[in-house]
This record gives sequence, structure tokens and C-alpha cells, in this order.
Amino acid sequence: MSATPAPAATPEATRYTAPLGFDLVLGGPLYQSLRRVRLSDDVLGLSHRRIIAAILILWAPLVVLSALQGGLLGAGERSFLRDVGFQLRFLVVVPLLMLAELIVHLRLRPIVDEFRVRSLVPPSQAPRFEAAVDEAIRWRNSALAEIILLAIVYGVGLLFTYSRYLAFGAGGWWADPAGGLSLAGLWLVFVSLPLLQFLLLRWYFRLFLWARFLWRVSLLDLDLDVSHPDKSGGLGFLSGSLIAFMPISVAHGVLFAGMIADRIFLRGAKLPDFRWEIVGAAAFVLFIFAGPLLVFSPRLAHVKRTGLRRFGALGQSYVREFRAKWLAGSRPDEPLVGSGDIQSLADLGNSYGGAVEMRIAPIRLSTAVNFVIAFLLPIAPLLLTVMPAEKLLEQAIGLVF
Repeated sequence: MSATPAPAATPEATRYTAPLGFDLVLGGPLYQSLRRVRLSDDVLGLSHRRIIAAILILWAPLVVLSALQGGLLGAGERSFLRDVGFQLRFLVVVPLLMLAELIVHLRLRPIVDEFRVRSLVPPSQAPRFEAAVDEAIRWRNSALAEIILLAIVYGVGLLFTYSRYLAFGAGGWWADPAGGLSLAGLWLVFVSLPLLQFLLLRWYFRLFLWARFLWRVSLLDLDLDVSHPDKSGGLGFLSGSLIAFMPISVAHGVLFAGMIADRIFLRGAKLPDFRWEIVGAAAFVLFIFAGPLLVFSPRLAHVKRTGLRRFGALGQSYVREFRAKWLAGSRPDEPLVGSGDIQSLADLGNSYGGAVEMRIAPIRLSTAVNFVIAFLLPIAPLLLTVMPAEKLLEQAIGLVF
């Protein structure tokens, strides 16, 4: 009896299936601790509990201690409630940093999975891709990493913060009449600010993991194509990472807006005085979040150069045959009307034009602009310190109509 022949291999059988475990936020000692105390579930739900807990730890004690020492209300920097910067830090920035975890979890993981969906990783490169994923997960789960972050905050950052607020003297709500730190000031310096700094550093550490993962993937021999319609060689989906990180951009905008607001309301500064600082800060925030995508630029530039050369050779061959057939004086027997030759020439021209327009960075301009707008939105209300709301509205309507 003859053996049944094995089925022929299908294209699907040769594709690399990437592991589905990549995630920047579902891991680490803090995440596990939040799960144990039921401030989070397995997929970062229960965010309202985490936000309430953070406000009770970081902000509420400052309210109580400031009230006990008579610094809750008052004039200038003697009033805790008039200190716009601190209200924004603990009531807006901290919740945004926590909500960002859920958004990054939902949006970034499918982006990484696109390497599998689009079969961009050849089977021969699969072990290296898996190693990059495994490394990111291992570092994300590292207890040592979070201990180091805490050591930076309480070792280096605390010394700077403590000396900074002592140098401010007795002028602020955080100080006692003798110029030292009051109970509210001690809670601010030893609890509230360090925990906020830890949350920020933790996000910067995650951004480092994301950048390192992208760098390792950029070294692979990815199957990219100059004629891909996303005009990024097939990597256009990576631009969506900026959308995932947009809440963090807003959080940085709120921090910057709080700093400017304090100087305007408490020290008499004017918003135009900060125009270059605002531009520089927006450019810097865009760079640290979009910059990791630039690791693919050398590879995309190579794909574009090679593709244009091949398109040029193909186009040269085609137009010569077209010229010989239709323009050299001897017409073929087939009718010109209905011939596919002219349409093929037009299609080839469109394909070449698409290759010329290919970007060497997987970043869409509209996404980058929206990311910058997200940073600037919290600063926009400060325009009311320059002109009345009616005048501002009139100017905005004039721009539209």
C-alpha cells in the first residue's frame, strides 16, 4: 500500500508567528503589589481605585497638614490651594500617568503584533525577534530596576529636593516660621514628590525598554517594500505608538503649564516670556517619544534607494518597449483604444511616484502634529492671562472665517 503523500507547504506554513507576550506595563513589583491589594486586576482595570489611592496619599495629607498649620489659604506662596503647580501635579498629572498604563497596554501590544500579522520577520530571524521580546519582558519584570529607580529618587533626587525647598526659606506654605520645613513640607519632600518622580522615572524606563526593543528589531533583515502604500516600507503602523503615548505627552504639558502658571500668578511673569521654552519643551517631548522610531531610518533609506534603482531599471525597460511598439513609426495591428499598454505605463509611473514619496522614518506628520498639540493643550488656557476670553474667541473665529 502506497504511503499518502504529505500535503504541500502553504505560504502560511512558512510565516513566523511572533509571541504575543510583549507588553510594557503588565509587570514589575509595583504592578504585582497593586494586584495583591486589589487596586488593579490582571489587565490594569480598576484604575479609579488607583487614582483615588494616589490622591489620598500624595495630595490629601498636604491639604490636612497645610490647614493645621494655617497655610491652606492665604496670600501668594503662603497658600497651598493657590499653588496651581502642585494642584496640577497631584490631581491631574498622577491620574494621567496611571490612565496612560491602560492605554499603552491596549494600543502598543497590537502594534508589536503587526510584525507577525504582516510577516515582516523572516523565519530565519524569528529567534532574534523572540530574544528582543523576551529581554523587554524580563527587564519590565525586574525588581532590581524598580529598586534602582527608588534609589535614584530617594538617594539623588531627595537631596536636591530637600535642599531646594529649604533654600526657598519661610515664604512658602511648605515652610515653618523659622524657615525650616513644616509637617506639610516634610510630607511633600519625603512622600509626595518622590512618588511622583518615581512614576515619571518608571515611564522613562519603559520608554527605554521600548527604544531598545525597536533598536534590536531594526537590526533584523525585515521584509520591507518600497512600494508599500503606507509610504513607510510597511512600518507605518509604528507611528501609532505616538497615539499610545499621547496621555504622557498631555501629562508633560500639564507639568509645564503648572510651572508657568506659578510664575505668572505668583511672580508676575508674562506668558510671552516663555515662548521659546514652550517651543523647546514641545520639541523635546516629541523627540524622546518619536525618536526611538528613527532607528529604522537607515534600513528604510536602504530600501528606498534599492527600490528606486530597481523601479528605474524596470521603467527604462518598459518605456523602450513602449516606444518601439507605439512611437517608433510602425503601429502594431492592435487598436490603440482599449490597449492596456498606456494604462500599464501610467500604473508604473504611479508606483514609481509612490516610491519617491516613501518616508525614511515610520512617522506620519499628522500623528506627530497631534502629539505636539496634546502637549500644548494644557498650556493653552494660559492665553487667558494675555487677553480676555472674548478677545481670544474673536481671534479664533477670525482664523476660521
